[in-house]
Amino acid sequence: MTVNAARATSLRAVWPALLGLSVVFLVEMLDNSVLNVALPTIARDLHASASDLQWIASGYSLLFGGLMIAFGAVADRFGTRRVLLIGLCLFALASLAVLAVRTPGELVAVRAAIGVAAAMTAPGTMALCFRLFDEENLLMRATALISTVGLVGLAVGPTLGGLVLQVLPWPALLALNVPVAVLAAMCIRFGIPADDPAHRNPAPLDLPGALLGTVTIILALWTATLAVEDGWSRATPWLAGAGALAGALAFVVRERRTAHPMFDFALLRRPQVSASLAYQAALGLGLAALSFSVSLQLQLVWGWSPAEAALGNLPQVVTMIAIGPLVERFAAKLGTHRAGPIGAAAVIAGLLLYAFLGRYHYVWIAVALVLAAAGMRVVMIIATVTVMRGLPEDRTSIGAALIDTSQEVATSIGMAVTGTIVAAALAGSLADIGTSAAGAHTFENAVTVATVALTAVCAALVIWAAIRSAKAPAGSEGTSA
Repeated sequence: MTVNAARATSLRAVWPALLGLSVVFLVEMLDNSVLNVALPTIARDLHASASDLQWIASGYSLLFGGLMIAFGAVADRFGTRRVLLIGLCLFALASLAVLAVRTPGELVAVRAAIGVAAAMTAPGTMALCFRLFDEENLLMRATALISTVGLVGLAVGPTLGGLVLQVLPWPALLALNVPVAVLAAMCIRFGIPADDPAHRNPAPLDLPGALLGTVTIILALWTATLAVEDGWSRATPWLAGAGALAGALAFVVRERRTAHPMFDFALLRRPQVSASLAYQAALGLGLAALSFSVSLQLQLVWGWSPAEAALGNLPQVVTMIAIGPLVERFAAKLGTHRAGPIGAAAVIAGLLLYAFLGRYHYVWIAVALVLAAAGMRVVMIIATVTVMRGLPEDRTSIGAALIDTSQEVATSIGMAVTGTIVAAALAGSLADIGTSAAGAHTFENAVTVATVALTAVCAALVIWAAIRSAKAPAGSEGTSA
């Protein structure tokens, strides 16, 4: 079953590896959402407070997002496949530990451990995918396949969780991770060759830099969460934001002064890398503008039920899944240097359509979701392939981590900006906006302002990325700018 992946000329030739990597991405996405539907049940069974539920829901995502870059650096030095397999073992053990949970604190600890394990597996998913093929069209096809499986998991997570809860207690939602992780580990263990020591980063790991980078990202994500949930009138988001800024400054100083930095800022001088990360950040802002506003508008302004609102968001998910297999052909026909900006333009068009016409009829929202989702899918796949091809082989794991982290941080910032603008415009609470025409109108105006503001930043990032990528000479992957 072991495959000489470097010579693979089709996806079928390395199907065990692709199955394993797809399953890894699937469980990472599922764990972002599958437990949310069980929070009321957990509150009753464990006598959990609102604060407990917040940490149960967010503890996973904070550690998952915060530790990816650090574990990407670890994987580049100690072996990408090795770190991913260790992460899968920890993932299975932590998920199994939920059967012993009796208090909210214990569940928070379990969720935190699962988040750490997921952060160990995430960088290796795409890094190992790039170990399988040499041809760019196959890399795009494999990237589309793996990410499509993850998107399916993200989409069906709440529904799957609800169905499981009909027949099993809530701990089963996490315990079911165990056989899935075992399957993924077996496929990767036997489907991908062992790490070649010659292709590892020989530099020693910068532990202070890893710690500073992790703290900075966690505080940045937590700041955005606090800003949306508590507002800027409280001290907590300001303190967390100040901590994130201080951590970022200390991280930059540390990495520039140490002889062996965890992250080499010289990599950002490569046009493929910096342009692709800018594209990913732009997508994060666009995703935030839509995901935060559309559900609120459908439920609080138009009076749709949660189930109806979930169906209302379905065009976005369906489009992302459907468009994946077409990206390779689209990029081959136009070239990645044209396909990327065209995809980004579709995202911007979708955002503007929603900002100015979304309040009038659901049809405009649906069209905006389809446009933005199609553009996001094109840019996501092209940016992932481009940034990974623009890095040395011993930096691919941290490159994959940078891709995910840049989008996740941008999404959190975008949601914080939208939430702040909406909260500043409303006199009462969000729950009251549908009780009067004036409240609904104020909310819609605030959403328009927030969406236009995020779209402007998104457009600036896209323009800069397009200009930056144009500076890369043809065939310069992996070379310095």
